[in-house]
Amino acid sequence: MKFRKTLLIGTAAVFLIGLLAGASSAQPRMRDRVGGAPTLSLTSDPAVIRNCEGDTTTVRLAARARSGSGNDLRYKWSANGGRISGNGADVVWNLAGAAPGVYQAVVDVDEGDPNCAAFASVAVVVTECPPVPPPPPSCPTVTVSCPDSASENAPVTFTASLSGGSTNVTPTYNWTISAGRIISGQGTTSISVDTAGLAGQTIRATFDVDGYGTPCPASCSVSLPIDVRARKFDEYFDIARNDEKARLDNYGIQLQNEPGAQGYIIVYPAAKAKSNEAQERATRISDYLINSRGIDPSRFTITMGRARENWMIELWIVPQGAPPPVPQR
Repeated sequence: MKFRKTLLIGTAAVFLIGLLAGASSAQPRMRDRVGGAPTLSLTSDPAVIRNCEGDTTTVRLAARARSGSGNDLRYKWSANGGRISGNGADVVWNLAGAAPGVYQAVVDVDEGDPNCAAFASVAVVVTECPPVPPPPPSCPTVTVSCPDSASENAPVTFTASLSGGSTNVTPTYNWTISAGRIISGQGTTSISVDTAGLAGQTIRATFDVDGYGTPCPASCSVSLPIDVRARKFDEYFDIARNDEKARLDNYGIQLQNEPGAQGYIIVYPAAKAKSNEAQERATRISDYLINSRGIDPSRFTITMGRARENWMIELWIVPQGAPPPVPQR
């Protein structure tokens, strides 16, 4: 007597639930023989995969069969997608590149007689990958240029330039400075900075581009040297001798308080003065500073200016490195 026994699944839903759980459906096929047909079960690990970057796309299939007669078993594998590698009871099912859906693997087991066999199937679900977020915007290359030197008498200009970066961004520009005051250009790629009162300081201007989701700054610095200039300490006209001494006393004290400075004295004689009077006035001033105030003669210089209507003497303090004063014409 020949017979074939087939296991039928009642509904597709019941079948899918069994497949997702890694369960197998097994059916024996056999003829009358001693010992009966083989028994078989089939499992998959895992039962659900994703074909996403970094995810595994292989499934381990394990068939557990027992011969009804004690003879060796033969395994035959097939699938409706992917590629099965290996022979025997344990194989690897590679579903790389498979589209989302349900895939089925089938194994047939027999003992050498295809009419006395069992088969089982198992399903694996390939799910969709989550959407890949767009890459974040990339910053442009930003550089800021500024002059090599500056002075507090003129504004300083800082200029930014941009290249590259994401093209789907509408950027906005912002400047910050470490000193001074922005007098024009905020919100653009070039600013002008007022430097009044900043002698001896450094101005650092930082340019930032907004809109890329991350800071894109660049900066440039310029130093303002201290403007070293001669300054007029005092001036007097044809005054009494004691008044002149008082003026020279204050001048000598200031020279002593600034040991690195130099004194410059300009004598402008009166137009009606005699030819030797200007030199006599200069000698009188020098003698008083040296002998009464203790000023080293190398600390000051006396020079003559052009004659004018009345006598005038200018007392100058010249810091180290500053140019000396020039007599008026």
